Amino acid sequence: MRWKGRRVSSNVEDRRGGGGAKAGGISILGLVVAFVAWKFFGADPQQAYQATKQATQQASSAEVKGLDNPTPEQQEAMDFVGTVLADTEDTWSEIFKTQLNAQYAAPKLVMFNGAVNSGCGTAQSAMGPFYCPTDQKVYIDTAFFKDMRTQMGIGGEKNQTELQRQDQAGDFAQAYVVAHEVGHHVQNLLGISSQVQKAQAQVSKVQANQLSVRLELQADCFAGIWANKNQERTQFLEPGDVEEAIDAAHKIGDDYLQKSATGQVVPDSFTHGSSQQRMQWFETGLKSGKIDSCDTFQASS
Repeated sequence: MRWKGRRVSSNVEDRRGGGGAKAGGISILGLVVAFVAWKFFGADPQQAYQATKQATQQASSAEVKGLDNPTPEQQEAMDFVGTVLADTEDTWSEIFKTQLNAQYAAPKLVMFNGAVNSGCGTAQSAMGPFYCPTDQKVYIDTAFFKDMRTQMGIGGEKNQTELQRQDQAGDFAQAYVVAHEVGHHVQNLLGISSQVQKAQAQVSKVQANQLSVRLELQADCFAGIWANKNQERTQFLEPGDVEEAIDAAHKIGDDYLQKSATGQVVPDSFTHGSSQQRMQWFETGLKSGKIDSCDTFQASS
């Protein structure tokens, strides 16, 4: 993926530095994370609780500063994420103008390590990247990118340095993750997220999960739209990039993750979609480049 030399977004907040931790209780979110880790991934509940509590305390400082003297790898991660975010800004601004006759309001992106306080509560890196509609910010611990490579085998080799891996492999898979979270921001701007939330409150848990799956698959489709339009605008794709993103979509499917963790697959508990669904909807957006093609809520399956 060719990304160097383009505009870097000014909408990135670097919270990867220190700031001191102070004691505090664990949030309800922390208890939920510990329970999910035990229920679906086989983690020891006490260990999960302690890890979540520690992360919560680390995020509870009054003010978190960015890195004063970032290493080359850390600066590279900042430049990469900032460039991808800028690409999403330019792409979605044009899409909103030409396809929706509206103005796009870009989100902020927060880079953190360990844990972070967001408008949606305290979160830790183990939860993965997420979008908070309350403060309209995307939150990413760049350690997640390392986990994609070392634990999930998505792009890059384990014996390469962080900087080499960022340069040579795995970068488009990482960009896909950023674009997916920005896709949730687009859903928020369009009022889709709030409609889904209201509908979920009126149905069963299984049906609510199904709505969540459709919301996530649409964000995958929106990530595909971004890749389509950004390719037209910048010619940033290189051989193997699309396959890289599809591999990432496959390996973060609910069925793949559940089977890897427990050896079992429970479709009724899916919240993000199967590997096949995630690959399919990313490719749908990539091929069409149009929002109308991403109506996952009207799709039969």
